[in-house]
Amino acid sequence: MRRIFSEYAYGDGPRAGCWWDETIAAPDWPVAAGDIRADVAIIGGGFTGMSAALHLAESGVSVAVFEAKAPGWGASGRNGGFCCLGGSKLSDAQKRRRYGAEGARAFDDAEREAVALVASLIERHLISADTHSHGETQLAHNARAMDALRRQADAGHGRVHEKHELATEGLNGEFLGGLTSDVGFALNPRKYLFGLAAAAATSGARLFQSSPVNRIEQGARGHILHTPKARIKAETVLICTNGYSSEDMPPWLAGRYMPAQSSVMVTRPLSEAELQAQGWTSDQMAYDTRNLLHYFRLMPDRRFLFGMRGGLLTSPRAEAGIHARLRRHFNAMFPAWTGVEATNLWSGMVCLTRGLMPYVGPVPGTPGLFAGLAYHGNGVAMGTYSGRALARLALGSDPGLPHAMKTPLARFPLGRFRRAIMPPVYLVLGFGDL
Repeated sequence: MRRIFSEYAYGDGPRAGCWWDETIAAPDWPVAAGDIRADVAIIGGGFTGMSAALHLAESGVSVAVFEAKAPGWGASGRNGGFCCLGGSKLSDAQKRRRYGAEGARAFDDAEREAVALVASLIERHLISADTHSHGETQLAHNARAMDALRRQADAGHGRVHEKHELATEGLNGEFLGGLTSDVGFALNPRKYLFGLAAAAATSGARLFQSSPVNRIEQGARGHILHTPKARIKAETVLICTNGYSSEDMPPWLAGRYMPAQSSVMVTRPLSEAELQAQGWTSDQMAYDTRNLLHYFRLMPDRRFLFGMRGGLLTSPRAEAGIHARLRRHFNAMFPAWTGVEATNLWSGMVCLTRGLMPYVGPVPGTPGLFAGLAYHGNGVAMGTYSGRALARLALGSDPGLPHAMKTPLARFPLGRFRRAIMPPVYLVLGFGDL
């Protein structure tokens, strides 16, 4: 595999300390070995791959999932657990300019459908995922951002909270107001993922762990996949590797996706007195209006989760640095909790595209090969939705996707050295947050 970060980024170091690992044990899937046949082979066992596997298996298709590491090892097992809107990083105005009013509306509808799909899967398969929060709240970090939130409320995109109302809502902090959308909820992503996996296995999907696909060949009737111990024949292959993709799996992906780091911390359980001291008593999931945003929520066990974007390097030293920066930002935003212990800190990769829009569709020039990726840090809902769309594509049916998600991926400049564009981009975004 050819990847654009150092090997450290794809090892166990960044995810060591992940809180979700302590909440549910991983299932024990077999390692792929020998000759395996399937109608559809899925590379990647996260939200996208597992949703695709479940929907295909329920349709009676022979499907096999190949996860490179342990179950839940990747982004789906270590993210913030926000099931919400936000699969694209384009503004409403940018979406309208690029896709027209109807195209922008179709994508917005797809985002809401994605959240509803997760809720329906949790209900239908009786997945215990510690769900909470009624929608989500965006909190203004400066006066200019608060004016923008008021304009969104005027346009019917939620209900506004002025600064003096936040304490009443149990959302007190260093903010100038907020905007609440009724769409979305929070969950334990690892429990949700393993619930999907159990449902897929019950429906007949075969799930394999520690089985990285290191080569794909075009066969006489479909594709031949190679793992260290197995040779797989499949008519259709779905690439569901997102931020942990490889430049050569398949070669078409080279330069068309950008992994970006996101880091998370979780505190010990907070006492009622500590919650009252800060004035944050709501279980509403929230994020701020910065370009390099922070996201946070009080979980059912009264631990507080706090995450942020912005890491650029991967090494033990860089990881320690981003953890320290994460803590500084937490202390600044929630000063009453400066002395509260953070029991867990970790990081992982989100995935962006040059067009700042997810992609689900065929890999050009390779019949029977499809890919779904790039949820811009909001993969719980959009990954699940994209997995269902990939299943429909594999079945030869209409995926039901908005045009915006079918637009072919453009390459980033600088090819495999494209990470070099991130420091100046982050610098500009940081200045925009002032």
